[in-house]
Amino acid sequence: MTKQEKVSFVINTLQNLYPEIPIPLDHKDPYTLLIAVLLSAQCTDVRVNQITPLLFAKADNPFDMVKMTIEEIKEIIRPCGLSPMKSNGIYGLSKILIEKYKGEVPQSFEALEALPAVGHKTASVVMSQAFNVPAFPVDTHIHRLLFRWNLSNGKNVVQTEKDAKRLFPKELWNDLHLQIIWYGREYSPARGWDLDKDIITKTIGRKTVLNEYYKNLKS
Repeated sequence: MTKQEKVSFVINTLQNLYPEIPIPLDHKDPYTLLIAVLLSAQCTDVRVNQITPLLFAKADNPFDMVKMTIEEIKEIIRPCGLSPMKSNGIYGLSKILIEKYKGEVPQSFEALEALPAVGHKTASVVMSQAFNVPAFPVDTHIHRLLFRWNLSNGKNVVQTEKDAKRLFPKELWNDLHLQIIWYGREYSPARGWDLDKDIITKTIGRKTVLNEYYKNLKS
């Protein structure tokens, strides 16, 4: 297969598997999505979806959030991990949204990435899922799979994002990044990987990955 044929195979397979694509993090608007994505750093989406209802019951907008103390926020979000950094970030960005943006989440990468505790991946998710701006947020699943599929060298997430944007049509980025995440969870996980179920890797995967897989099976 040529690289373009591999890309087409990935797109077609994912569209067949996921014609409708659920959003992993529960939210109702750009602000609650921003907070949920921030909380998801080094935490599972399942855990975040258990915690955000507790937080949003007290504050689901920046005006109510700054009425809470950082300690109160930290206590609620503690199960998500990194609670000191995340609570400071949530309080700080909420204050900035009120002071600079009238309580609204800004619709630009630059403005989002200037907010406390908001990095490029978080900004990309918000731009993609809240505002439908083409973006390709790279999480651990996408980073792992593009390496397994020999579509990126696995050097770092920055390179993986560049490769993804270069290979896949821009109009598909917002769907594809979610489809790859769901595929990674269901068919190509880091642990408990069954290659027979992972049709994409089995078809286009890099030889070193496949050889390592079969080697581990025999050991």
